[in-house]
Amino acid sequence: MYSQVDHYLAEGCGRCPLGGTPECKVHNWTKELVKLRSIVLECSLTEELKWGAPCYTFQSKNVAMIAAFKDSCVLSFFKGSLLSDKEDILTTPGENTQSARVARFTDLLQIIKHEQSLKALIYEAIEVEKLGLEVKFTASKELEYPEELVLYFKSNPELEEAFKALTPGRKRGYILHFSQAKQSTTRSSRIEKCIPKIMAGKGFQDR
Repeated sequence: MYSQVDHYLAEGCGRCPLGGTPECKVHNWTKELVKLRSIVLECSLTEELKWGAPCYTFQSKNVAMIAAFKDSCVLSFFKGSLLSDKEDILTTPGENTQSARVARFTDLLQIIKHEQSLKALIYEAIEVEKLGLEVKFTASKELEYPEELVLYFKSNPELEEAFKALTPGRKRGYILHFSQAKQSTTRSSRIEKCIPKIMAGKGFQDR
């Protein structure tokens, strides 16, 4: 059966105008993504498409994803910080990331070289879910709201209430998205576009 992931590999994630064109970054790493997909599927995880990319679950619990970036492709683990990573192939995707870890590749031969290590990590990640283990998040410093968001809150108290009701991770995701824009007009535009999701209690990456 032609699955959503087959479509992803053929056409791209569809999250930008390059989807379905030769310029889509998915096409930069087709062989590598196909290999990563086969490795994960050999470990008996369930394949789905979430957030526009292949996601692999165990008993409905998110375990891993594969994704394409401009300069690399990755196999990421949702609870990677709990994995032993004896071969030291996992890295932290962001300086504030506490749970996820990624194995980053720029060549098919790299993936083939680490195939058994990747399978060991996948099986360990499955055991993490079987045991019900959770990442213990450390308290992060208080979020600093961009000035534009504060102004929106003053003019729309319901928006402020909805935003503060979000989970810490979702609030952090929005603030990072807003703050990364260099110009005030762009920050305001991003906030405006996200208001419906915030009011619905959804995170920036939620659909």
